[in-house]
Amino acid sequence: MSEPSPGHAGQADAAPDAVAREYLLLGLSLGELQEGIVDSYFGPPELRQVALDAHATPADIAQRARELVGRLDDEVEDAQRREWLNRQLVAVETLAQLVGGEPLDYIEEVTRCFDAPPERTPDADYASVKRELDELLPGQGDVRDRLVARDDRLTVPADRLAPVLDWLAEELRRRSDAMFSAPEGESLTVSIVTGQPWSAYNWYDGNLRSRVEVNTDLPVRAHQVIGTMAHETFPGHHLEHAWKEARLVREQGRAESSILLINTPEAFVSEGLAELGLRFVADEGDWQSLLIELCARADLPMTVADADREWRITRALRPLRGSGGDAAMLMHADGKSRDEVIAFLEHEALRTREQAEKNLEFISFALWRSYIFCYAGGLRLLSRWCDAAGDKAAQRDRFFRLLTEQLTPSGISAELV
Repeated sequence: MSEPSPGHAGQADAAPDAVAREYLLLGLSLGELQEGIVDSYFGPPELRQVALDAHATPADIAQRARELVGRLDDEVEDAQRREWLNRQLVAVETLAQLVGGEPLDYIEEVTRCFDAPPERTPDADYASVKRELDELLPGQGDVRDRLVARDDRLTVPADRLAPVLDWLAEELRRRSDAMFSAPEGESLTVSIVTGQPWSAYNWYDGNLRSRVEVNTDLPVRAHQVIGTMAHETFPGHHLEHAWKEARLVREQGRAESSILLINTPEAFVSEGLAELGLRFVADEGDWQSLLIELCARADLPMTVADADREWRITRALRPLRGSGGDAAMLMHADGKSRDEVIAFLEHEALRTREQAEKNLEFISFALWRSYIFCYAGGLRLLSRWCDAAGDKAAQRDRFFRLLTEQLTPSGISAELV
């Protein structure tokens, strides 16, 4: 991954309180030891130099994180903020131990980092997906081959991709604004890149600004890019980061939210939020109309009947969202070989060889080997939580809480109970 985003505009006027300052220094110090842990920092710029000059070791960071947890009851009055800092600091301690080379069971690593245990997809779900796809996909023969044919039909031509992405970002902004108006002054850019282990990424620069990059190492498909852009822009990462800067940092002075740390509970909530957001801007009916317009702009044939079938296929594939985490468990918890994991991704998760190798690249990367659980795991938890709210208006209210509050996976789970 690239260096943490350098932007620092838009920080709260007041200096961080003692707890937030120490939390920021811990995160920045950890970022000095492992590139990419700091996903974004837009807090006081002078703290970067303080962290650099400290030359903190992994053991130092782990010890200081434990000590800061011990101070929270006395120094942090707000219960939600206190619990959020507690869960984040457990992850910071865990990450410091891992960077320092301490052995840790993989399942314990995931659980401590994300405040939630990893979940495997039931074997029955894989068989059920294959049966449903066999009925929905045109043609005869192997289901995976028919999925490949579907992808090929819906590949966005390279020369049409940039304008399609720009249009889609603005269309999703319009739909999102009807429910979750964005903070005044937010902005984003979208660009195309290559040579990354991820399919797309939101780099948050602070001052309510994001840079969204879409990776074209693999072809971009019309039926997938709607979800990708909703995830990265509206009502996903960009809207979340902008709202949390506006609400938590600027309005409430919670300066700890001016740093975004990979492999912590906030990442689990953030990825689950970004996955969940599609239901609010492009659920059934809306999704089909978006696909038809997108395909027209990409010069791809798409009828109303075709769009309805694509929606049903996309919905049938949803149980496979957790297959990346299943592959990571096979590799890191079960000790399966590279070839065995690729075979699983090809035959059970219905990936092509190229897709399976790209998935393996992600879960083999030190920074991302645990992160894979944020997507399906976060989506499962937040979907249950929003569904439990009741009608659509109540679900939108809960989603807005995700955009603007310091929520933790364990706290959300406790609300469900």
